[in-house]
Amino acid sequence: MDDGKRNTLWTEHYRPKDLDTYIGNEHITSKVKIFIQNEDIPHLLFHGIQGTGKTTLAKIIVNHIDCDVLYINASDENSVEVVRTKVKNFASTIGFKPMKVVILDEADFITPNGQAALRNLMETFSRTTRFILTCNYLEKIIQPIQSRCQTFGVEPPSKNDVGAHVINILKTEGVTFGKQDLVTIINANYPDIRKIINTCQLHTIGDKLVVDKQSIIEQNYMLKILEILKKAGNSKQKAFMDIRQILADSKVKQFEPLYRFLYDNISEFAPDIKKQAGVILTIAEAQYQDAVVVDKEIGVMAMFVNLVNDL
Repeated sequence: MDDGKRNTLWTEHYRPKDLDTYIGNEHITSKVKIFIQNEDIPHLLFHGIQGTGKTTLAKIIVNHIDCDVLYINASDENSVEVVRTKVKNFASTIGFKPMKVVILDEADFITPNGQAALRNLMETFSRTTRFILTCNYLEKIIQPIQSRCQTFGVEPPSKNDVGAHVINILKTEGVTFGKQDLVTIINANYPDIRKIINTCQLHTIGDKLVVDKQSIIEQNYMLKILEILKKAGNSKQKAFMDIRQILADSKVKQFEPLYRFLYDNISEFAPDIKKQAGVILTIAEAQYQDAVVVDKEIGVMAMFVNLVNDL
C-alpha cells in the first residue's frame, strides 16, 4: 500500500459509486433504479439514523442522471436567507442540462422559516428542479415538505453485510485483522457504517488492525452503559446516576440504536434467563413509548430505572 493510499479517507474512497455496490435497502434501490432508467426523479426525502447511506444514495442518483447539481449541507447553511438566495438563484436560472437537482443534506437543521421558504420553491420550480432531502429526524421536517416528497426510511444493513463490506476494505488496503477485533468495532459502532469504517482506519497501525478495547469503550456511550449495567447489582443508585451522566454528556437524542444494542447484548448484563424476559419487556415498552414521548431522554431514563432495579 503506497503512501498516497494511506492518506486516503476510507469512508470517501470506498463510498459506493453505484447501486450495485450500495449495501442494503433493496426496497429503495429498486425504486431508485427506475428513476435513473427514466432519467427523472420526484422530490425525495431520505430519513434514518446517521451513517447508514442516505447521502450516498442521493449522490448515486445525481451521478447517474443528466443534471446540474447544487449540494448544501444544511447543518452549516440552514437559514432562510440560504434558501431565498442560494437555492432560489440556482432553481430560477437557466440550466445547461435537462434537469437541476438540489441536495439538502441534514435538512432537519433547516430553520422553520427556511423550511417554509423551501416549500414554496419546491412548488414553484417543480418543472425544472428536483429536491433530494436527507434527515435524521423526520418529525423535524414540516408536513407540507413531506407531502411534496416521496419519503423513504433508510434502514441500516445487517451486521453481516457491514462486516463483509469492511473486510473487503481491509483486504483491499492490505490490512491484517483478528476476527474478534473487527467484531468489537462493529458491535461498538453499529449501525453507523461511516463510524465503523473510520474506527477501523483509526486503529490501523502499519498494515495491521490493532484494537484498544478500552479506548473504544471510552469513545462509545452504549459500551459505557453496558459496563455499568454489568456491575449494577453492586450499587443501583450509583449505576443510575452514572448512566444519567453518560447520556447527558453524549448529547444523543435518538435512542433506537441503544434499544437494539441492549437487546443484542442482554446476556452480558442479565445472564439469568429469568431476568432476561423482564429486561426484554422493559426494553420493548421503552421502544414503543419512544415514538410518542416529547422528551426521549426522560423516556430512556425511565427505562433504566426499571432495568437497574431488576438487575
